[in-house]
Amino acid sequence: MHEMALTSNLLHIIREEMKKHGASRLLRARVRFGALSNVVPEALSMAFEVLTHDTEFACALLELHEEPILLACGECKKEFSPPSVASSVFAPCPHCEWELGHRVLSGKSLYLEHLEVE
Repeated sequence: MHEMALTSNLLHIIREEMKKHGASRLLRARVRFGALSNVVPEALSMAFEVLTHDTEFACALLELHEEPILLACGECKKEFSPPSVASSVFAPCPHCEWELGHRVLSGKSLYLEHLEVE
C-alpha cells in the first residue's frame, strides 16, 4: 500500500510548513489528487489515521479532493473529460472522434492544497 509512504511524506511536508510559519497545531489538511494518480482515498485516509494516532496531529482532519481527468484531443486539440478513468486509455474525442494521442491536462497530480493551523 503506497498510501502509507505518501502519507508519511505528506506529514513531513506538513511539519516543515508548520515549523516555517510558527504554527503549533494542525486542524485540517486538504490534499488534492488526480483521478489518474493511483491514490485510493480510503487507504490514504486510513494511513493518515494510523500515522497520526498518538501524535501532535491526532485530532486533525484530512480532506481529500479528487481532480477529474481533462484531456486535449490529439487531433482537434479541444479539451474533454472521459466518462471514467477506465475509458481514459481509449477515449474517442467527443468533438472529432479521434482516438489516439490525447494529452493529459489534469488528473495526474497529488499535492497538499491547504493547511489550517493554529
